Amino acid sequence: MRTVLPAALVALAALPALAGEADVEAVDVRPEAGGTYRFDVTVAHADEGWDHHADQWEVLDEDGTVLATRVLAHPHVDEQPFARSLGGVAVSDGVRHVVVRARDSVHGHGGDEVRLALPDR
Repeated sequence: MRTVLPAALVALAALPALAGEADVEAVDVRPEAGGTYRFDVTVAHADEGWDHHADQWEVLDEDGTVLATRVLAHPHVDEQPFARSLGGVAVSDGVRHVVVRARDSVHGHGGDEVRLALPDR
């Protein structure tokens, strides 16, 4: 057992951080003048500091093309969930639905996404 215990501790230390993946909890999208859209996005992630935090969210079209990226400038350790906005997002005329996904600095993309219809299409 003495040789197994140190090996088990080494294996546990190699596991990814406990914060998990960044999840999109809510999205509010509104048309803007000039045919663009404003996205207000709520993200949840157990940010642990600069080494593991939600670092961006993206708006994608139905084919998976990234239309816009909102970079998150700092960890939100004491502000969970948190909401950030991005305006001026251009969306091609034929696109009826978009997907919003978040990313964290350890896992990348992979948490909960939100698919929604654009309000005027």
